[in-house]
Amino acid sequence: MIDHCVSFVFTVLVWWLGTGVILKLCTLPRRTFRWSMLGASVMLAAAFYGLSHAARMTDTGGVYLSFISAIGVWGWIEMSFLMGFVTGPRITPCPNDAAGWRRFGLALATLLYHELMIVAAAAAIITLTWGLPNQTGTMAFLILAVMRASAKLNIFLGVPNLTDSLLPERLGYLKSYFRRRSFNLLFPLSIAGGVLGAARLAGQVFDSVGAEAVGAALLLTLLTLAMLEHFFMMMPIPDGALWFWAMPASAAKPIQRPAP
Repeated sequence: MIDHCVSFVFTVLVWWLGTGVILKLCTLPRRTFRWSMLGASVMLAAAFYGLSHAARMTDTGGVYLSFISAIGVWGWIEMSFLMGFVTGPRITPCPNDAAGWRRFGLALATLLYHELMIVAAAAAIITLTWGLPNQTGTMAFLILAVMRASAKLNIFLGVPNLTDSLLPERLGYLKSYFRRRSFNLLFPLSIAGGVLGAARLAGQVFDSVGAEAVGAALLLTLLTLAMLEHFFMMMPIPDGALWFWAMPASAAKPIQRPAP
């Protein structure tokens, strides 16, 4: 039980502190971005090495190394997006008359390079860890990728709380592709999928021992946090409240959105 508590606290701290550090770096003057990305790229190389090395380890240390390495890869991708280095070929707001598949295509064009980067990173991680005993990092990255894709689609289709205050002004045009609605049909499917995954991981936590149980606990906590981010979309809670210390006072200026 102590191991499970440590896994929970560790994952929450990594999620909260890692997100906050990235947000803070993205609020610094633009001239600092190249240095931030240079430092992050060094950590990216270390993260890929860590994933490859940890995949051969079957002890608790290997599980933690694999997990934190996957988070490091994800952090690089998120930073490159929020700083505007890897986004998409379209960098203009959504036309007011865009609807249906045209609106979806325009929205996808704003994120295309970012999405391809996620796919490429997932393929690289799977290749590095294929057939090896410790798959914690691989599963962590896939959970992040799937749940983030789900969150993006839900915001595109429409949710009550758009949770867009964490977007920097340079990406403000993305908000025009969001839609505010009381409900969309994808949301319950997203939650149902998350619950099924969480139930399976919870079974592994209590049916396993040692490093395997620790790995399952890390993944369960990560998936639970991703589901919590989904619930933020349905509740009138400022998404930046947890990271107020990393956000500038002028963050999230409202912009005009097309009517649903």
